[in-house]
Amino acid sequence: MSDVLLSARNLTVRFGGVLAVNDVSFDVRRGEVFTLIGPNGAGKTTVFNLISRIYAATSGSIDFEGQPLRAVAPHRIAGLGIARTFQNIELFEHATVLQNLLIGRHIHRRSSFWSEIVFAPSVRAAERETRRKVEEVIDFLDLQHYRDTMVAGLPYGVRKVVELARALATEPKLLLLDEPSSGLNVEETGDMAFWIQDIRDDLGITVLMVEHDMSLVSKVSDRVLAMNQGEVLALGTPAEVQGHPGVIEAYLGTADDATSLRRPAA
Repeated sequence: MSDVLLSARNLTVRFGGVLAVNDVSFDVRRGEVFTLIGPNGAGKTTVFNLISRIYAATSGSIDFEGQPLRAVAPHRIAGLGIARTFQNIELFEHATVLQNLLIGRHIHRRSSFWSEIVFAPSVRAAERETRRKVEEVIDFLDLQHYRDTMVAGLPYGVRKVVELARALATEPKLLLLDEPSSGLNVEETGDMAFWIQDIRDDLGITVLMVEHDMSLVSKVSDRVLAMNQGEVLALGTPAEVQGHPGVIEAYLGTADDATSLRRPAA
């Protein structure tokens, strides 16, 4: 089995005259947290949308476990073992936490129409297995207190965890996290870092993340890819990428500006 789970080669995306992503290549290895960083408009979420098949690349390729994703319909992506959260939370607000997670299990339904109608023993067994898997996720993310609560009545930070839980309910091999700390306070961001580490270490799920919070990036990432204006700036460990002159300039301006910002006040 190859060590590479996801491979992107020479990805380019044009929207009319706008070059959103330009010749981007990277590999995501099994069992790592791989993070995309960069200023707003760098092309990070566009790369996510290419993997999710929301967008089609103008040129280049993406392979998942050796299978080209460009030939896969968007509604088949989850069935391959790729799950995703969104920067703007996408949940069924007038359903409970439990119901949202059960919906996340739909890709594992294998029963026929007629067996569903008569509620055959195989269907009952599948229902029990679905409930067991969902309860495991609820326990893993400490959501027991919110199990039967409507999503619309939950605090924002809890909703972020519920969306993460629904993605985990699909039993993914690759989890795409689009700015998981967005809108969270310091304590909630710390909790999110804890969950991401446990998802990798305890569940063995590979994580590909887009994130702006560099403290979270440094804490959980094995490797980081920095982008700017649709192109790759640097690839390496969090420390290597954060110290790269091109990354410093993209975030802070000129090298002199970055030096003055790092220099202690007199």
